[in-house]
Amino acid sequence: MTTTDGTRRRVTIGDVAKAAGVSPSTASRALTGHGYAAATVKARVHAAAGELGYVPDDIARSLKRRTSRLVGVVISDLRNPFYADLAAGIEEVLGAAGYQMVLVNDDGDTDRELAGLRTLLAMRVPGTIVTPLSPAAGALLTEQGVRVVEVDRQMAASTCDAVLVDSEEGARVGTAHLLGLGHRRVGFLVDELEWTTGVGRLAGYRKALREAKVRYDGKLVVRVGLGGAAAAAAGELLDAHPDVTAIFAANNLMAEGVWQELQRRRLRVPRDISLVAFDDQPWMSMVEPGVSAVSQPVVRLGAQAAELLLARLSGELAGEPRTTWLQPTFVRRGSTRAPG
Repeated sequence: MTTTDGTRRRVTIGDVAKAAGVSPSTASRALTGHGYAAATVKARVHAAAGELGYVPDDIARSLKRRTSRLVGVVISDLRNPFYADLAAGIEEVLGAAGYQMVLVNDDGDTDRELAGLRTLLAMRVPGTIVTPLSPAAGALLTEQGVRVVEVDRQMAASTCDAVLVDSEEGARVGTAHLLGLGHRRVGFLVDELEWTTGVGRLAGYRKALREAKVRYDGKLVVRVGLGGAAAAAAGELLDAHPDVTAIFAANNLMAEGVWQELQRRRLRVPRDISLVAFDDQPWMSMVEPGVSAVSQPVVRLGAQAAELLLARLSGELAGEPRTTWLQPTFVRRGSTRAPG
């Protein structure tokens, strides 16, 4: 419909009611099915809604009912393909259940995370799936009665459900592969050590060293920082420790930076240096040689987080917070071989 100045405005339930010759409350009952409306009235109201192009305002309706079919999903980096796969798994399950996903990207910033969560609260989302940056995320939501599932990393085990990949075991297996080939000077690049992901992967690296009776050298562990320059960090590691014969990159972005630096230095992989990545991505099987990687079931990770949240929302699952662990697998390609 158009206003007096010629601009188009949203068609309201009042417009539909007027065109159908009924009250707004009758029109609402006829369209939603909540409450009685005669069959002839329903037909008239639906016809008027079709002619006017009426679209229900689900957000306004949810505010009135204090519930909605929206689920918040908070991630840390839209540029990272890991999060795209995670969101795909979540959306598939939510869509099949009749829910819509509202995606918030906090870009690894806690202030942006909290601002996004407040927006979701204003939208009356009944549940949220979040890759948390701090315990404050889960606390803010649960205090408002919102169901929360933490995914990929865990901050609030006492109050929130979580679905996680066993990062420690994945890193242990990847490092053990290199040690089994004979490598003894294995560099480890990680972006953060505040979350369960980074902490777990470093723990797995150290565990593999202990099992192989290889001395841990903290100077070979390089913390890059979230969104940091992995290529430069790899270069600094190799300059300071030219005896390094293998590198374990603790996520796909770290691996990409290491790969670029090795190519820039014209180091032959794996003849000059071996490389293992955590979090397998398509490019790793497209380069030559392919990159050996710890593969995470990322889509399934997202799907199980959504299933767990829906079980809470429906009342099917009650009781104490639950943590579900998924196991990674190791994919060997051409980037690893014995040193020398």
